[in-house]
Order: sequence, then structure tokens, then C-alpha cells
Amino acid sequence: MARIICIDYGGKRTGLAVTDPLQIIAGALTTVETKELIPFLKKYFQQEEVELILIGEPLNLDDSPTHATPLVQAAIKQLKKEFPTIPLETVDERFTSKMASRAMVEMGMKKKDRQVKGNVDRIAATMMLQEWLQKRL
Repeated sequence: MARIICIDYGGKRTGLAVTDPLQIIAGALTTVETKELIPFLKKYFQQEEVELILIGEPLNLDDSPTHATPLVQAAIKQLKKEFPTIPLETVDERFTSKMASRAMVEMGMKKKDRQVKGNVDRIAATMMLQEWLQKRL
């Protein structure tokens, strides 16, 4: 089976998570500067077979767009253009950054490591992907 990749897209940094080849477990992949996302994915897709791209969709509690929604919509267009053969779906990303921060505390991560913003992005992407996997069952 091919992997599924999940993107927590941000203006400066983008967190990435990926499934194992059997699509059972979500794991943090990395955090990249957003301007390096497409080159990173091109290289990654040459090394790994990916059958689906998930990207977090920022919405308010009432399902209205947030300030980040247009940014993500532009990224979706670019991803579809660059990788037309890989299906793309959006996933709800509400509260994932807060949940990721809380999870880092619960895991006992040192304060210095929790302040590295890339850690939050990577863990948020992992949480979105794991939730998607669980809903699929």
C-alpha cells in the first residue's frame, strides 16, 4: 500500500505527517519552511509512494473561514497543479495546535522543546492524520 501524507499548512512553517505503508499508524515526518514545501514534496514523492494528500482546513467554530483559509485554499490549488495524479482532501484542523501543545506537555517534553514552533506543526499534522485514519475505520 502507499502512504498518506497530511499537511498542517502555515504562512511560515508547514508541519507534515505520514502513515506507515499499511496506513495503520500516523507519524510525524518533519516541519519545512512553507516556501520549501513543494520542492520537499517532489523529492519525497520520488522516494515514497503516496496515494492521498490531506491538508488541514482552517475554519471557525461556526464553519466560517478564518484569516488563514485563503492561504490554505491557494496552497490547495498549487498542490493540485503540481501533483495532479494524487487525490487531495481537506480535514478539519480546529484545535489541533492547542491539542498538540497539550500533548507535548503530557508527553513530558521539556519547555525549551515545546517552544520550538515546528514541533507543534508536526504534531498537529500527526493528530489530524491519526483522527482521519480512525474515522475511516
